[in-house]
Amino acid sequence: MTDFLRPLQIGPYRLDVPLALAPMAGVTDRPFRQLCRAQGAGHVVSEMVTSESRLWDSQKSRFRLDHTGEPGPITVQIVGYDPAMMAEAAALNVANGAQIIDINMGCPAKKVCNRLAGSALMQDEPLVAEILQAVVAAVDVPVTLKIRTGWARNARNGVSIARIAEEAGIALLSVHGRTREDKYLGDAEYDTIAEIKAAVSLPILANGDICTPEKARFVFEHTGCDGIMIGRGAHGRPWLFREIQHYLSTGQQLPPIPWAEREAIVLHHLDSLHEFYGPGLGVRFARKHMSWYAEHMPNGRALSRPFNALTDADQQRRLVSEFFSHLRTQPSSGCAA
Repeated sequence: MTDFLRPLQIGPYRLDVPLALAPMAGVTDRPFRQLCRAQGAGHVVSEMVTSESRLWDSQKSRFRLDHTGEPGPITVQIVGYDPAMMAEAAALNVANGAQIIDINMGCPAKKVCNRLAGSALMQDEPLVAEILQAVVAAVDVPVTLKIRTGWARNARNGVSIARIAEEAGIALLSVHGRTREDKYLGDAEYDTIAEIKAAVSLPILANGDICTPEKARFVFEHTGCDGIMIGRGAHGRPWLFREIQHYLSTGQQLPPIPWAEREAIVLHHLDSLHEFYGPGLGVRFARKHMSWYAEHMPNGRALSRPFNALTDADQQRRLVSEFFSHLRTQPSSGCAA
């Protein structure tokens, strides 16, 4: 392996491959986490869970807190604004099997930021310190943190937050290359991530707009980061992890995945969603993933449009098989034709 793929240590846990799946609400459920692990991700993080434990009895939280059968380390992300509640949520999750606690200070969603949680916390550095110190003190497992480069374009305080994190005992820091103000608009910038890496001794994961093996190499070289975290780049393309791993190890591109293998991956994902959520919800959750898969297929709308109208798991599976039966007669490619 090249120097880019050095093993990464998070407390007692060694990650042999420093490629992580970013936590994404409504996306990184147990089926998708397991799929990305199988496709080369060395680390996965759950969807964010509210620090208000009284809300955990909801159906949504029960799904998000389900890690049955997953290999360790089990990493649970929590989100909130109150140090005591965050500490309690961390301890409860550890009692339920979490082996790493991740704190969300990167989400730009209004419903999160309006409560001074997620990336909104970055504008209150004393509160950031309180939360980090409280959570680290509450658990005997590693605590990691995900942030953005700052609260606003004229307030990129990522370096300051990183120093607070290091002093509080955070074990690893993930940084998305945009501010809260940017949301997901424009291009990610990596200069601030490079500054953060130079300012602290924490392991740093760089995140944002990493959707090709070449971009992964550029981010490693530009930032000096210890690993990369992939979010939207894995939508409909979970095999991106193994493509990046191969490219960074050999300098060569993997050949495009044959249509038959891609079909097996997609069908396995569908089956996992139907089993995990049950036939009703599973069909609904499958639609968003199939829309993403279809973006990387020739004439993908001919699959996603009728797929979204289906209400039965067997019908969904049959339609996918029929679509791939036509694709198998064509040369495979890495993106939509």
